Amino acid sequence: MALAVRLPVFEGPLDLLLHLIRESKIDIYDIPIAEITSQYLETLAIMEALDLGVAGEFLLMAATLMEIKSRMLLPRPPAIPADADEEGEDPRAELVQRLLEYEQYKMAAEQFRRLEEEGRRRFTRLAPPDETEAVPLEELQPDDLLRALRRMLASFSDAGPPVTSLQRERINLRLRMRELWARLMDADDPVTLRSLFEGGPLPSRLEVIVTFLAILELLRLGRIAVFQSQPLADLVLAIRSPDESQTDG
Repeated sequence: MALAVRLPVFEGPLDLLLHLIRESKIDIYDIPIAEITSQYLETLAIMEALDLGVAGEFLLMAATLMEIKSRMLLPRPPAIPADADEEGEDPRAELVQRLLEYEQYKMAAEQFRRLEEEGRRRFTRLAPPDETEAVPLEELQPDDLLRALRRMLASFSDAGPPVTSLQRERINLRLRMRELWARLMDADDPVTLRSLFEGGPLPSRLEVIVTFLAILELLRLGRIAVFQSQPLADLVLAIRSPDESQTDG
């Protein structure tokens, strides 16, 4: 029976070295460099035997470990501690610093990975669809038209100086009906009520009222239909088809 050997996938030499230190429960600040170098070289030999394609950076780390090991094995004067080199620094200090920084980045990456996995297990509620898009129009009743008339009059109430005297104006309802009908016939799309007063001076209250009377009369004759997408939205005027007019009649 063949012996199955499984090795974890290491992202680099620091990852392998940190794995060996943690697996052996070694104090990272006091690494037994001879022991850890031996374990590192054994692991590299297994990886090469399994044809895992040992990269040059792994071999560079092995050379670094061997250098540190040789520096620590050199004889020292009695006045210099065994754990310090000729400059008073531990040969392992730079390697320990690199390992500590790598471990911090690895822990942060692991935390992000856990957060991503938790996010995949959560299903957030989607926002409701925009009600302003593809909202079906609803035909209005006379009370709705009266409320729209009050809003329209209120929007033009501040235009011009306050009225101190009244002048008699002739109200030509039939002319306004013909103007509305011509506007609807020439329009490719339904016409909004507010657009009837755009492009010129602000209308007077009388002009707004006459326009509404013309709309009501065209409604009574079954010539047009008035819609509204939602409460308080602008009124939409459209020509009623002949079939609809006959049905209503």
